[in-house]
Amino acid sequence: MNDVSTLGQTGSAVQADRTSTGKEHFEVLDGLRGSAAILIVIFHVFNYSFGWDTPLSLMHHAYLAVDFFFGLSGFVVAYAYDDRWNRMSTLQFFRIRLIRLHPLVLVGATFGLLGYLLDPFGKGINQTSTPMLLLAYVTSLLLLPSPPVGGRQNESQALNGPAWSLMQEYLGNIAYALILRRLRALTLGIIFGVSGLLLIWVANMKGSMDGGWGYPDIWMAPLRLTVSFVMGLWLYRMQGRIRRPKIGLLVLSIFLVVIFQAPKFPNAAGLSFNGLYDASCVLFLFPLIILCGAHSDAGAGMMRLCKFSGRLSYPLYITHIPFVYIIANFAQTRHPTKSVLLTWIFLLLPFVIGLAWLVLKYFDEPVRAWLTRRYGIKPAAA
Repeated sequence: MNDVSTLGQTGSAVQADRTSTGKEHFEVLDGLRGSAAILIVIFHVFNYSFGWDTPLSLMHHAYLAVDFFFGLSGFVVAYAYDDRWNRMSTLQFFRIRLIRLHPLVLVGATFGLLGYLLDPFGKGINQTSTPMLLLAYVTSLLLLPSPPVGGRQNESQALNGPAWSLMQEYLGNIAYALILRRLRALTLGIIFGVSGLLLIWVANMKGSMDGGWGYPDIWMAPLRLTVSFVMGLWLYRMQGRIRRPKIGLLVLSIFLVVIFQAPKFPNAAGLSFNGLYDASCVLFLFPLIILCGAHSDAGAGMMRLCKFSGRLSYPLYITHIPFVYIIANFAQTRHPTKSVLLTWIFLLLPFVIGLAWLVLKYFDEPVRAWLTRRYGIKPAAA
């Protein structure tokens, strides 16, 4: 999902991309971003449709994909921009990131509004006054916390729930440009360590790290961002001092599946082992996966998949949830058999992937290219 210029190709072989400044591109990390996005879709559609504690509740810990995304973002932002500040202003950085991220925010908000209004199974659920719905749409366009709407009273991004993490992504980029880029690796490591200890305490107290997206625990959002985004920055600064095993996309994607599909763990001896598991994944397993992915070669056979998966990840993540709500409302109002509901779910998965690709090809990439030409900004690697 990065802006890159493609090297020449020999025959039919797919060459690795490079950034606009000639740096090698992290193809495996892009592939992992796509793997995590697909697992998030599976997590949402199965759990929203079948319930959160049923035999068909899948990917119990896939909410941790957000923390994985934050860590990836910190690592790649540092890689792309740490050495560019002598020829780039803070305002230029903000423009680059806004062009990279915000066109799809607008698409996600619009899909969310249309899905809410046109949901054939939303009668009696999607009930909100027109002024409140318009306010929710405007705040979604601006990535501001939205007012509650019928059926989604607790969500801070009521029309497009996953956008809550994009708001945090913006905050992380602002913090990087103003403060974090100036800090030494040691200072970043201290911030990561201290915030990580707080995260362990919160995860144990709450019982999981599934929080920050809704108003009751919105305070968790900046904590999750701080831990993982700073971890990514710190990993990039420290990578030369850490031994880095090389593991390919397939094995690392399987690791993510195993992490997300782990069962919910019980409480014992006054401890929440479920929450401690979540914190351990964020603090130990995700850094290891990022380091392994950053220093692994995709290989000729997996290069196309990595590039496709990486480009697809952001549009898939930001556009899928309105269709998940429609399936969930169908399950709630029509009470279909398990086989019927599974059929609709298995039809939904290729549909949202195909739609995300169309949005990428015919809206996001052309709009970003036009904005880049319009403002004379060279694309970057993140």
